[in-house]
Amino acid sequence: MKKALHYTLCLLGCLLLIVMIIYFAVSLYLKMNATREADSDLIITEKMYSQEELDTAIQIAIVEERAKVTLGDGLQTLKSHLQEGTTVVQSLREVYPNEIVLASGGRYHFIPIREDLAKNNYTEANMSVLENGEIQYFEDEALTSHKGIDVSKHNGEIDWQQVAADGVEFAFIRVGNRGYGLEGKLLEDTMFDANMTGALQAGVKVGVYFYTQAVNEQEMQEEIDLVLRKIAPYKVECPVVIDVEKVSGAEGRMNSISVEERTKLTAMFCEQIEKAGYKPMIYQNMEMGAMMLDLGQLEQYEKWFAYYNQDFYYPYAYSVWQYSDKGTVAGIKGQVDLNISFKPLWEE
Repeated sequence: MKKALHYTLCLLGCLLLIVMIIYFAVSLYLKMNATREADSDLIITEKMYSQEELDTAIQIAIVEERAKVTLGDGLQTLKSHLQEGTTVVQSLREVYPNEIVLASGGRYHFIPIREDLAKNNYTEANMSVLENGEIQYFEDEALTSHKGIDVSKHNGEIDWQQVAADGVEFAFIRVGNRGYGLEGKLLEDTMFDANMTGALQAGVKVGVYFYTQAVNEQEMQEEIDLVLRKIAPYKVECPVVIDVEKVSGAEGRMNSISVEERTKLTAMFCEQIEKAGYKPMIYQNMEMGAMMLDLGQLEQYEKWFAYYNQDFYYPYAYSVWQYSDKGTVAGIKGQVDLNISFKPLWEE
């Protein structure tokens, strides 16, 4: 009985060994056959490339490799700036030099710099910041900028003789504004006449501005008519300005109109002011200039730019720079907007 069991186990072992040999043999055959088929496919699908096609492929590979390197460098630059405490916007501006980078509406915007628009050539090397925060601009070591302010009823009663003695050469005085609400009522600045008279008597050159919230041509015409009526009695040598701003912290009537509509209304103001014999000018900040006006249709008009950093990041041309809303000037209680003009705004 034991001998029969022994022979049975030996037989089963031999059968198992034979099965394993057959399995490995079949597997090896299938693998070799698949390899031959793959090699055959490679031979069949092989393609000959021209020298031009090879050159193109090489150039694409080079561009892709450079892009990887540039991206890596850019991320490293961004990381370094953020570690140094630089703001996100300023850091991004270093990484994207061919775009205007700004934050608005809870998002970062990257607007390609337009090559068709006139650029400014201001350099920080020519800028001097005094101890009181006042900015001056020099060319060939000669002071070429002019000191100015802009005021409204919010600045209260002003001693214009003291203002002039503090070196202020020009002032933009608010004529009025249109209300933000649905009614959009026209409002005259209650200190306009007093400021115009006081500035002119002190020898300060004057321009004026109107803070628009017009949403159609009829409303813009109302604003133009008000401005021309109010400035008629005075000697206005500096520009007459349309203040185009997006209202923050409130639902501005003009916030929701299109770029095309806003540009058309702004051009309408400038055209009629120029026709009346005055110099038109457009007040804007970076968001307005980059995203909410088509400056290509407004190139012929002077620009007044509001920007409170001490650099010349904004690339496009402008004549007047409002660089602070927290300035101090003799004769004015509290803070006042400070400006410099890079050229005379009046006939010399």
